[in-house]
Amino acid sequence: MNQTKSGAAAPTRHRVLVVDDHAIVREGLAQLINGTPDLTVCALAADAAMALALVATAHPDVALVDLSLPGKPGMELIKDLRACAPALPILVLSMHEEDLYAERALRAGARGYIMKQEPTAKILSAIRQVLGGGISVSPHISDRLLGQLSGTHHTLAGTLERLSDRELEVFALLGQGKGARDIAALLNLSVKTVEAHREHIKEKLGLGSAGELLRVAIQAALEDK
Repeated sequence: MNQTKSGAAAPTRHRVLVVDDHAIVREGLAQLINGTPDLTVCALAADAAMALALVATAHPDVALVDLSLPGKPGMELIKDLRACAPALPILVLSMHEEDLYAERALRAGARGYIMKQEPTAKILSAIRQVLGGGISVSPHISDRLLGQLSGTHHTLAGTLERLSDRELEVFALLGQGKGARDIAALLNLSVKTVEAHREHIKEKLGLGSAGELLRVAIQAALEDK
């Protein structure tokens, strides 16, 4: 344990791994976290491969993970982190709507989910909560999970569980009005692959046309507001 100038023991600072593909976000989070007395950023990663390598060398106490990463999606990274470092708590910090992604992230192995637009104090509180062994989600998601356990809550989100992680990403972008070329560019996929995902989504959701798929995707996006 570190010593202060007066000789007293300094509080232990928990080590945070930040995973986000935007440099300005990584740097902003590092500044926020390093300004606290109990947390410090031990490593910054721009993609899943870098994050997995840093877990072995930087020895973080918690991982703060975005879902939109180049190459392997953040949801897959969560599963990989759980496999290689089962004791490492993971908190998702994402711009993606929690109604579509929070439950899936928890099932993949995350201990919490928080939106990027939340106040910085809430983000720090969520980090501390998962470090302490708790689960950090919004009251809305908590209520929905309890409703599902009691069998009283049914939404479109339940139907979307049939989709793969990548299909869910495509579905969410369709709901934002993105076309196949835009989605391909955002997810680093070919247009042909996006179109194949779109067909699979239609089949899994039992939809008969591209227009019906677009309507349902927009409906889901509006429900998340």
